[in-house]
Order: sequence, then C-alpha cells, then structure tokens
Amino acid sequence: MDTASTDDLYLRLSAMDVPSNGRRKRTVVVFVSVASAASILACVSVIATVLVKMFRRRQRNIRFMQAAAEGGSLVAFKYNDIRRATKNFSEKLGGGSFGSVYKGTLSGVGAAVAVKKLEGVLCVGEKQFRNEVRTIGMIQHVNLVRLRGFSSHGSERLLVYDHMPNGSLDRALFTAAPALSWCARFQIALGAARGLVYLHEGCRDCIIHCDIKPENILLDVNLVPKVADFGMAKLLGRDFSRVLTTVRGTIGYLAPEWISGVPITAKADVYSYGMVLLEIISGRRNARGWATTEQEASLSGYFPLVAARKVNKGEALVGLLDERLHGDADARELERSCRVACWCVQDDEAHRPSMEQVVQALEGVVILDVPPIPKSLQAAFAGNATFVGTPTSAYFDGLSRPPL
Repeated sequence: MDTASTDDLYLRLSAMDVPSNGRRKRTVVVFVSVASAASILACVSVIATVLVKMFRRRQRNIRFMQAAAEGGSLVAFKYNDIRRATKNFSEKLGGGSFGSVYKGTLSGVGAAVAVKKLEGVLCVGEKQFRNEVRTIGMIQHVNLVRLRGFSSHGSERLLVYDHMPNGSLDRALFTAAPALSWCARFQIALGAARGLVYLHEGCRDCIIHCDIKPENILLDVNLVPKVADFGMAKLLGRDFSRVLTTVRGTIGYLAPEWISGVPITAKADVYSYGMVLLEIISGRRNARGWATTEQEASLSGYFPLVAARKVNKGEALVGLLDERLHGDADARELERSCRVACWCVQDDEAHRPSMEQVVQALEGVVILDVPPIPKSLQAAFAGNATFVGTPTSAYFDGLSRPPL
C-alpha cells in the first residue's frame, strides 16, 4: 500500500484570505449602524418637513388674520373670549354641513351674536372659513348679515355674526305659527333681492353667492331679511363675464348650468332666487312628487310647474298663494311676484332678468311679459316621470324669448 497518498499537505496563506468571525461581526455592526443612521435622518427630515409646514401655515394664518382685521371692520377674537361669550358653546341655534351655530353675548357691549363653529377645518371647513371672511369681511349692506369678527385657534375656526332673533326664512315659512302675512313676505322677497343686487353689482368684484335658499336668508327683529352664509361664494372680477367652478349649492335650487358644467354667471343666483320666491308665495317646499297627469299636476304636483302653467295661461293666481293666508294678499304684488319667479327659473340664463331688473319688476317700475313655461318642467311632465326635486340635466334646453 502506498503511504504517500496519506501524507498531509500544508499551504501558507495570507491572513486576508482566511475568513474571520470577527470580521463578519464588524461588517454586520457597520451595516446596522449605517441603516440606523439613515432611518434617523429620514425621521428627522420628515419631522422637520412637518414642522416647517406647520410654521408656514401658522404664519399664513397670522398674516391672513392681520389682513382681515385691517381697517377695524373685523375683530380677531380670542378663542377663550368666544368660548365664554357662548357659555362654552351651550346654546345651539342650528347646524349644517359645515358645522354648528351657537348663541352668545359679547362682553362689554351686551350685543347678541351667532357664532358659527366650523368643522372639518383641515379641508372644506378651512376653505369656507377663509372664503367667508374674505367675501363679506369688508362689505356692509342692510340686507346682508354682518360679520363682526372671527377666531382662529389651533384647529378651531369660528365666525362671529350679529344674531338674528327671528332665525332663518325656512322656519318662518314652513314651521312658524302664525303664518307670515303677505306684506311681510313681499318685503322679505324685495329685501333679499336688494341684497343680491349689491353682491352682483355694488361690490368691487361681482360676488356670486352660489347657495341662495331659505336657510341662508336670516330675519332680524323687524323681519328685515339678511342674506347669509357666504362659504360657497365665488368672486368674479369685473373684467370677466363668467367663471368656471365646481358644482356648489343645494339640490332644488341649482340652476341648469351647474348640471351641464358650463362656466356660471350671477344668473345662477337669479335662478335660485326664483325658486325661493315660489316658496315664499306658496309657503311650502317646491320639492314635491311630480304628478303623472295634468289633473294631478294642477292639484298637488311640483309647484314650479303648477305656477308656470297658471302664469302662462293667465289664470287666477290666488290659488298659488299659501292657503293659510286665505287669499289675503295684494293682487298686483302677487301677480308681479309670480311673473318674476317664473322668469327667474327659465332654463337659459340669457332669458332670466338680472337681480336689478327683479327689484324693478317687484316694485312695479317695469312690467314683465308673460313668461313661457320652462322646457325643463314641460319635459319632466311629458315624460310621465315621478321625481322629487329638480330635473336632471337631460331636461335642460334653451329658450329664445327675452324677459324684458
């Protein structure tokens, strides 16, 4: 047997070529240290970015509040002062999609105020807060609600208005007893129209309210109407005739152009006003189930269609009046109001009057022709459809007859 094959063979190697457990450990330690440092740097970077954004947001808020309060027309209230004025927001007056409204009393002057506490301030509420302060912070009119001031503290956004003892028009029309007299209704309709004239034509920029409805018309102690809630308002420079914006407003008062997505003008408010005027006349909500026969439509159908038919045919209009009034209304004012309302809700905005023409027509300064029946209402009736609310975009077609 050859023993040479069993001899050991020895080789000399460099230490660098021999694997070492200590070296592997050092490599792992270095890798972990680098990864940890990178994670810490990333966290620091994220925190720094958040802090910078918070600082910039706070600086913008400070600059915004300073600019809004310039000239002494608005007061930047301290949050704690508002909380004490409202007794820690204990007396709630109402609420909506953007928050709640509370009654309070300003110390020193003893004036009653309504404080709107906005919700969702990180998105829609913050936008509404800034929009409302910018829109009505520097304007005053007898038929616009007065914004006294505001408060911005942390995530809290508060708007402070004069308190309206008689609440909103929807309560006065649909739930209050006794029913509003015709004289009061006509003056409310006229005052609200004057407020819109000021917004559309009396300000530096045309202000389109975009959400005219009974809930946004407040009544003071003497039932003087005050147009309120400018959170959805849109400013239109005098060099522009229309503006493109997302749909805003309330179903039942939306003009056809909102549905079709075309740029809007102040005539969108005119349409909404016409719908409100019909509700002032009837004392009931417009949104009723649409009838399937002419007889049903004449009795209990969709009120704008009923009113448009009667006005167009020259029928007696006392049947459109709130039955609680027992026909007690000025016949000429009632006729003017019905004609104005039916012209305001025409499908084509070019055929609607301006709010200034609305005021003139209500006052009897100008006389409106008999308005045609809006095609949207005709189409809905002809389709024998049963709907609640306003027609869909399929029903909105143009007309060709001007109102004046």
